Amino acid sequence: MKKIGFIGLGIMGKPMARNLMKKGYSLVVYNRSKEPIEELVNDGAKAALSPKEVAEKSEIIITMLPDSPEVAEVILGRNGLLEGARKGAIIIDMSSISPVITKKIYKEVSKKGVKMIDAPVSGGETGAIEGALAIMVGGEKKVFEDCLGIFKVLGKSIVHVGDIGAGGFVKLANQIIVALNMEAMSEALVLGVKAGVDPKLLYEAIKGGLAGSRVLDAKVPNILERRFKAGFKIRLHIKDLKNALNSAKELGVSLPLTSLVHEMFQALNREGKGEEDHSAIIKFIEGLAKVEVKGERESISS
Repeated sequence: MKKIGFIGLGIMGKPMARNLMKKGYSLVVYNRSKEPIEELVNDGAKAALSPKEVAEKSEIIITMLPDSPEVAEVILGRNGLLEGARKGAIIIDMSSISPVITKKIYKEVSKKGVKMIDAPVSGGETGAIEGALAIMVGGEKKVFEDCLGIFKVLGKSIVHVGDIGAGGFVKLANQIIVALNMEAMSEALVLGVKAGVDPKLLYEAIKGGLAGSRVLDAKVPNILERRFKAGFKIRLHIKDLKNALNSAKELGVSLPLTSLVHEMFQALNREGKGEEDHSAIIKFIEGLAKVEVKGERESISS
């Protein structure tokens, strides 16, 4: 098995790295905060002091970072991956970033003979823990095939979608659908509660029909119990929708509903809810209607 470097051990990255180790891969890890490094070292990983050192000790390097600036800094910055990577090494960026930035990074990486593919994921913390992510890969087909064994450890749905950056565009499309689905779910639940319908029965009645979705199944039980611990944070979905809107502007595409939901998430973030799960968008709709969707229906005011 090839030696793997892993940079970014957050909500998603840490369980992904653990799954690779369980399958026998040897990992060199780096993270800005030290605690997750120590956890993985206790599990058998080796620690590095910089992205450069990760690259020096790895053949394939996975990055799982919050946004475009962090990815650019880790790969191209001082003591970054490109300073330590050997010719022929592969960088797999599994972060959700701007595909425009991905293409710019790729150009710089290619000058040194280093290969790169973008492979953002969907599935949240649960998918990362269970190794059941959906992985959308952009880049050379041969490089994709070389990394397929790794992807099969991390995900259940793995699709090569085109050239470098294509993975990022598909992820943005995914995030648009998730965000709008989440907002529609919120409006429907709030309408039902305002009309006096038990939200548990509303969910049971519609989940088997055309309105049923994985968003409903994953999020409604948590909403009814008012559990908004982040599987995917509002502030990160704001970032994804921002990247979608910026990309759409460059391509001359209008995304009116995406823009509206982005503003809803922004409003919640300004209220201090940016660290909550993105299903907390229901709180925005609840605030307008003056009701709260709970397992035992209860209006907060009328």
